[in-house]
Parts: sequence; C-alpha cells; structure tokens
Amino acid sequence: MSAGSGDSHLSKAERRSAAREKARQLREEQKKKERRNRFLIQGGIIVAILAVIAVVALVIVNAVRPPASGPQNMLSDGIKIGENFEAVRTPGLRPGAEPVPAQTNEPDVLDIKIWVDYMCPFCGGFERANAEQLSQLVGSGSATLEVHPISFLDRASAGTQYSTRAANAAACVANYSPDKFFAFNQLLFANQPEEGTAGLSNDELIELTQQVGVSRANDIVQCVESQKFKSWVKGATDRALNGPVAGTELEKIQGTPTVLVNGQQYQYTVDPQTGEFDPDEFARFLTQVLGSQFIEEPTPTPTPPAGG
Repeated sequence: MSAGSGDSHLSKAERRSAAREKARQLREEQKKKERRNRFLIQGGIIVAILAVIAVVALVIVNAVRPPASGPQNMLSDGIKIGENFEAVRTPGLRPGAEPVPAQTNEPDVLDIKIWVDYMCPFCGGFERANAEQLSQLVGSGSATLEVHPISFLDRASAGTQYSTRAANAAACVANYSPDKFFAFNQLLFANQPEEGTAGLSNDELIELTQQVGVSRANDIVQCVESQKFKSWVKGATDRALNGPVAGTELEKIQGTPTVLVNGQQYQYTVDPQTGEFDPDEFARFLTQVLGSQFIEEPTPTPTPPAGG
C-alpha cells in the first residue's frame, strides 16, 4: 500500500481535520524557528554592543590615563655623567613640565653637552674620533658629559623606528642602571647601523645592555621591549628641535651631533673624503674654551699640538 493511501478511507470531515492539524504543526514549527532566529539576532546584537562598549572603555581609559614621567636621571632631557662615569641622580621629568638644566660645574671642570641620534653617521664619526679623550676627561673628573638622545632619523631605518628604539633603550639604562650609561652610549655607536637599514633589533639592543653589565636587567628588558619611554623620546625630540633649548643659549637643535662645551658650540669640520672627524681639532677647542686651567690640569687629558 502506498503512503497516504489510507486517507481515501477517511471521511471528508476527517480529512479537513487532519489538514488543519498539519497546518497547525507547521505554524508551530515556523514560530519556533522565528523565535530561534530572533534569539540569535538579539544575542549577536548584544555581543556587538558589548564589543563596542569594551573598545570605547579602552579608549576612555587610555585617554584619561596620566602620561608617564620621563626616565629618572634625565630631568634636563639628558643624563649627566661625571667622575668615574657616575651619573648625576635626578627625578624623571613630569608630564607637561619643562626640562630643568643640570647644575653648573666647578670652574675647572669642563661641561660638555651633546645631542645625538643613534642612527646619525656624523654622531658615530664624532664618537669614534673622540671616545678615548672623552673617556679620559670624564673618568678623571676633568669634565662632565651630558648626553641628550633624540630621534629625528626614524625615516632612515626601513620602517623600524630605530632612532626612537635606540633612544628608548638609552633612557631605560639611564633609568635603571645610570652608572652604565656612558659605556652603553659608546657601545651603541660602536655597533651603529648604516642609514637606510633596519638597525639593531630590540633583542640586539638588550644584548648590548647586558654586555655593559647593567643592574636590574629584567626591568631593562621589559623597558626596551615595551618602549616604555617612547613618548618621552618624542617629547624630548620635539623640545630640542623646536626650542628653546633649556640651559643653553641655543634657539633650537638644528642637527646632530650638536656639541657644547661650557656653553660654546663646537663648530667641527669633517674630512670631505673619509667623512672622519679630527680628534686634535676637538682637543684644541677644549683648550680654547678652558684656557690655561685645562692645559695645567694634572689628570690625563689630551695635549694640544704646538701653537694650538
């Protein structure tokens, strides 16, 4: 017997009743389907609304979160290194505050300030030529060196923002292990990448901090990886390039390296063929600035050539 053949034995009234029952069942199933769809749609809307709320909340939290202070020991936007390569301790620069110039040196102690970008080839050239005499002067207490890292050459590092990352790493060392800053600064230039390359990775920057034996190494690792002082680097760069430059008579920093000795700017020359600096030229400039006190200084300092 074929399916449904039994319907032929039903009366007309019974067939109408069966059809109505079938229609009722179909309506119930349709209603259940519509309820399920409404639930899914409403649930999806709720999830979307919650996601939007979460994003808005995150934006608000970030907007109201107070900006971070700058690195400790860089209240002037630079770190000042003195005898035995010990850093002068200062608090960090508060958000929105102006840099506070470092205290003036004793009359017979040279005050050397330098603004550098760690991707800048001229900065590397100055460091290569003068690292030895700077080490002698600062280590012996004959001079202080105040280093101001800035980052205007991010465009020259294949999109990796090396200038900012290197300046941030320097700030991390200044904050957590300031007495190792002088050595780390020299090592950054000893390993300076060429313009147009990606520069050192964060892992390689961290390796350099470990080579100089920093303290609080784990804090420095996190600081470098998170770019903790990135906003400070940007702020210090803007302040330097737009001026005025705190504690100096400079309207603004117009290039790197900018070198001041007791407030006087060193107008260096570079060999046009090799691109190298002349360390004797810098020694003569130091002699000119400090005069006879520098010449008679008993600590190991560079001796200027005759007639300099």
